[in-house]
Amino acid sequence: METEFYRQVLDSIADGVYFVDRERRVTFWNRGAERISGYAAGEVIGRSCADNILRHVDASGKQLCVTGCPLEAVIADGTMREAQVFLHHKLGHRVPVDVRATAMRGSKGEILGAVEIFNSNAKQVNVLEEIQKLRKEILTDPLTGIGNRRYAEMRLSECEKDQKDYGISFAVLFVDIDHFKDVNDTWGHDVGDKVLCMVAKAMSNALRGLDVVCRWEGEEFVVIMSNMSADGLGNLGERLRMLVEYSWVDHGGKMISVTASFGGALSRAGESGLDVVRRADSQVYRSKEEGRNRVSIDS
Repeated sequence: METEFYRQVLDSIADGVYFVDRERRVTFWNRGAERISGYAAGEVIGRSCADNILRHVDASGKQLCVTGCPLEAVIADGTMREAQVFLHHKLGHRVPVDVRATAMRGSKGEILGAVEIFNSNAKQVNVLEEIQKLRKEILTDPLTGIGNRRYAEMRLSECEKDQKDYGISFAVLFVDIDHFKDVNDTWGHDVGDKVLCMVAKAMSNALRGLDVVCRWEGEEFVVIMSNMSADGLGNLGERLRMLVEYSWVDHGGKMISVTASFGGALSRAGESGLDVVRRADSQVYRSKEEGRNRVSIDS
């Protein structure tokens, strides 16, 4: 009776909570964890936390479940760990979360396992509210739910005006999924659509509040950023590239993943938004010529 009471309490909170034993097998998975990760309790309980489920990665792409797992460290020494990581969502994309891992102890103080509490720290892109006000059906891509090309061109015009009037520079990343035709040819267009959605979500979840990612056409995307430095552009490009690479779609037990080639450009005085896009696009060709799955910045 008491156990059921605590279970109901844990299911009522918004944070994700799960318990693991000393072998890091999941023994409890609350409704908050289901909501944030997309995985139901029945899909997770009894499996290892590293068993192709959450597969936390940090901002540099290090797979923490393989090396540097906070839960493993807590079970080893009993010291609480906190981290900001990206977990794998059931739909394939990565979700930024804050995690806190704490040891679970028995009546004699022995460590029986650990509990991890996590909550999403994804900043909802402010463009979503704006799109609602400006007739969402016109300005969003119906497949991925992000801005479409019309919205991207409108946002570029705004950035162009801000640079002219206030001297606020902007930057563009042009993104092209590598070998996307092979995905459609091998798995079909339904799976290809899921991959497009996965890539869109993986990128949009990692942006600042004022940055936007839009679908340009086909398997091409543009990321538009205001007040961005050259170093910041390169770092963001690498982060997005990593998040795309470490995301995947589960299709009948088969992990389908893709990479993407990135090109970036910073705006110049008197230059139009579309000119910046063209320069960023030209860098994508450079990335593809140099082996794909890389970021090239117009210096």
